[in-house]
Amino acid sequence: MTSDLHGPGAADGTRSSAALGLPGEPGPGLTAAGESTVAARGHADGGGPVHGLGPEWRPGPDGLLFRRAARVILLDEDDRLLLMRGHDVDQPERSWWFTVGGGIDDGEDSRTAALRELREETGIVLDPDALQGPVLTRSAIFDFFAQHCRQDEDLYLARVHSTRVGELSRAGWTELEAGVLDELRWWPLDELAAVEIEVFPVGLADLVRDLVRGWDGTVRHLGLAHEH
Repeated sequence: MTSDLHGPGAADGTRSSAALGLPGEPGPGLTAAGESTVAARGHADGGGPVHGLGPEWRPGPDGLLFRRAARVILLDEDDRLLLMRGHDVDQPERSWWFTVGGGIDDGEDSRTAALRELREETGIVLDPDALQGPVLTRSAIFDFFAQHCRQDEDLYLARVHSTRVGELSRAGWTELEAGVLDELRWWPLDELAAVEIEVFPVGLADLVRDLVRGWDGTVRHLGLAHEH
């Protein structure tokens, strides 16, 4: 599974799973001081600096670590949106909500990556025809895992019936992800719009409201966001 890391958020008061690292109870990949125990890995081609992120991250033309990613805007029958909450190992007291998804592996297309990431991160298996889009594209520059990163994302739209997908599964999470991901949650859009911590992309609730009635076939480009 390709790590689905994202940028920093604001201070969070919501509940975390003890198994994934409450303050004073380190989760997988973290010491009691919140430091990472995950071994650093180099790039897939053996070049570039060694870092703690996955091998799909490689230096881009601007010198930043770069990867392409695919994400899923997944809605249920009540127009609730499935999101993940994560934090940075360097700032365990900070967290943010973001869409399910992650990096595109070498030789993998964006749509295949979106389906794979959804399966690995939640246990939900979708037919390729269930994905619409990409409906949105965006780029983001952010700091994570003590690295300055840039990510280009394709976001797809899909629907499921929540009672048919069963309990969400974390079985496919990597050690790194288990150390920085805190929870999965179905969000009513009105509640999501009112949360106090950061949500990525910015304005996600309004973006999804435009898609609830269906996608018109136009890919919306959100541009470059600086998420610090």
